[in-house]
Amino acid sequence: MSAVSFELEAQVRDNLGKGASRRLRRAEKVLGVVYGGDAAATPITLEQNVILKALEDEAFYSQLLKLKIANSTETVVLRDLQRHPYKPIVLHMDFQRVKATDKIHMTVPLHFVGTEECPGVAAGGVLNHLINELDVQCLAGNIPEYIEVDVSKLELDESILLSTITAPKGVEFSLLAHDHDPAVASVHMPRVAAVEEEEDAPTEETAEGEDTPAAEGGEETAEKSED
Repeated sequence: MSAVSFELEAQVRDNLGKGASRRLRRAEKVLGVVYGGDAAATPITLEQNVILKALEDEAFYSQLLKLKIANSTETVVLRDLQRHPYKPIVLHMDFQRVKATDKIHMTVPLHFVGTEECPGVAAGGVLNHLINELDVQCLAGNIPEYIEVDVSKLELDESILLSTITAPKGVEFSLLAHDHDPAVASVHMPRVAAVEEEEDAPTEETAEGEDTPAAEGGEETAEKSED
């Protein structure tokens, strides 16, 4: 079961509108909204530097968060994040109120382990991460921090299908529920190396061409000896 590891302080945002939003952002505030549950949606602001620091941890995107607003504390999950197109700042965040017993969908990252022991990599292949995150369905209190994928036994030109990965207890992979079973990782020879091997391999035309000079030389020798 996942544990709440992040606590944020937020202030209720009373002044709405574009002008007020610009002023708040100039004051290094992140605009946001908290919705869901039995309460109405609440506009909030958070500290820009605190949010940027929290976003450095991948668990922040998928784990339960404690959000302190005024005199109350709410359990939430991050649902949406809007960044500035070129400045290193966050413009807006959406949080959803949840209870530990709510069944929800969340996106969690994949962690690939066993790369150093992978026989396909040892044979010169390249490990490809075909999927880096998964949508899972589970109780909010059981959201895994990540899903582990063991590639230590993956041979050259083999793949790992999603159905072969053991999900944590109480966690369902949404893709499998929709009859999709994609490959999560695979090992293949590098593309350049494969092309070079094809080019270096002797072709039928080359083999025939190599025999021609010898044959022609033999005919000339025979003609000379007849002369």
